Amino acid sequence: MLQQLSQSQRDFICLWYLVQHSLSSFYKLLDYYGSVPSAIAARHDWAILNLHSSHLKRVQEFEQPLQQAHFEKLLHSIQTHSDFIVTFQDDAYPQQLLNYVDKPPLIFGQGQFNILNEAQIAIVGSRKPSPHGRQVAYDFAYYLSEQGFYINSGLALGIDEAAHLGGLQHGRTLAVMATGLDQTYSRQHQNLRTKIAAQDGTVITEFLPFTPPLQHNFPRRNRIVSGLSLGVLIAEATLKSGSLITAKIAAEQGKSIFAIPGHIYSEHHQGCHQLIREGAILVDHPEQIVEDLALATQWQHQRLHPQNTATPAIKLAPEPKVPAHLQALYTALDWQGQSLDQLCAGLNLDAADLTAKLMELELFGLAMQQSGLYLRCGSAQ
Repeated sequence: MLQQLSQSQRDFICLWYLVQHSLSSFYKLLDYYGSVPSAIAARHDWAILNLHSSHLKRVQEFEQPLQQAHFEKLLHSIQTHSDFIVTFQDDAYPQQLLNYVDKPPLIFGQGQFNILNEAQIAIVGSRKPSPHGRQVAYDFAYYLSEQGFYINSGLALGIDEAAHLGGLQHGRTLAVMATGLDQTYSRQHQNLRTKIAAQDGTVITEFLPFTPPLQHNFPRRNRIVSGLSLGVLIAEATLKSGSLITAKIAAEQGKSIFAIPGHIYSEHHQGCHQLIREGAILVDHPEQIVEDLALATQWQHQRLHPQNTATPAIKLAPEPKVPAHLQALYTALDWQGQSLDQLCAGLNLDAADLTAKLMELELFGLAMQQSGLYLRCGSAQ
């Protein structure tokens, strides 16, 4: 909760309120008048810039007691629900977003504002994933957050949720919302959102309080998700998945796009297969993402710490300690899953011996069973 708002913050909020989240109008006014306070002072002359009539109407009504009361209520909500506010003119503003013409003028957030500039990987996908897709998203997020990356996603159902939960295991996740901080969408993610903010993560939005989850707000949220990240992973997506919009935005931003393939007859993976055909990088293990983003990670670290160019931003976690008698089985496991019969045939083990060893790996946190298949999961500590 913020104790008070600075005059600069109040000015940014006021202009953002008057233009109703319009990026083009905000920056048009800023370019013309030179500063936010000057633009607000000259608001009765905005008609010369051919702004939308709704903006001009809101300016005319702004001095009315009812509108003033509403604006003060909005400011109170911002103070109540925000732990921090950063504008694009602040040093704490995410450096990754500064070069974009459609960068959010200000960001409201809960949690740790300092992680906005840390190395992030976005994981997005279907809101109605298969159990396998959900598990893969969790596993990739778990592994990548263990390596030091923050997992960035949109707090939506399905893949987003799984990615946040995986990153949360190491206190490394960031959620970008398509509403104001006074509400949570989807509502069933209120507990997840609270955990993210409380466990060294952050929840951010560019939208003012009382902003509902309008359909056109989600693509706007997606540009921030991809913009903050070094790369975007599509964990599972149908051809109609909204995550393909995020991939398109990421491509326009020059980001690396990764996609996890699946069965050729599975509709859950058709979106990923389409992205791969269009040039996305096929990955079947999170370490491949770490390797592909090594240079980008180092570049970001050097921008944040120019005095220390020799230290990488991400320190790889040590390989899991696997007992010698389980090493062959662990090596044979993959991230997709294999049946007991497949493992028996591949390792030339009888079912009883194999089952006992799989149970040991599960106890070490190195393997798990899902839908009758055995696969790797997060590394043991």
